[in-house]
Amino acid sequence: MEGRIIASIDTGLLVLIGIHSDDSHDDMKYIIGKIMGLRIFNDDRELMNRSVQDVEGGVLLVPQFTLYGDARRGNRPSYSSAMPPAEAGPFFSDFLDHFRSVHPGAVAGVFGADMKVSLTNWGPVTILLDSSKIL
Repeated sequence: MEGRIIASIDTGLLVLIGIHSDDSHDDMKYIIGKIMGLRIFNDDRELMNRSVQDVEGGVLLVPQFTLYGDARRGNRPSYSSAMPPAEAGPFFSDFLDHFRSVHPGAVAGVFGADMKVSLTNWGPVTILLDSSKIL
């Protein structure tokens, strides 16, 4: 895999997926719905008013367990909140299958791989979605 491009998109979303040990299929469905519904692309008046579907954009999903790194104590992050890899791998695979059912062109990084991810950000716009923060 060294030096190979596994996946790429043009205009669209780079989505870093952190999977919490308590995440369920309900969390998965909620996050997919939010990703697809986010109105964060500019319309013809330069207002963030269009979704990735509206702009016919790509979606690159990258599994990223380090999003659950907790560095509140000491200087070495703890990843104990992240779903263990033996469970997270199949969960990410299910996430990708569900995501592709609503956005067939979605592409993904490789679970558990040491990947080099490159991003050219327009904005910059970065949005945190957390299914545990549902009101």
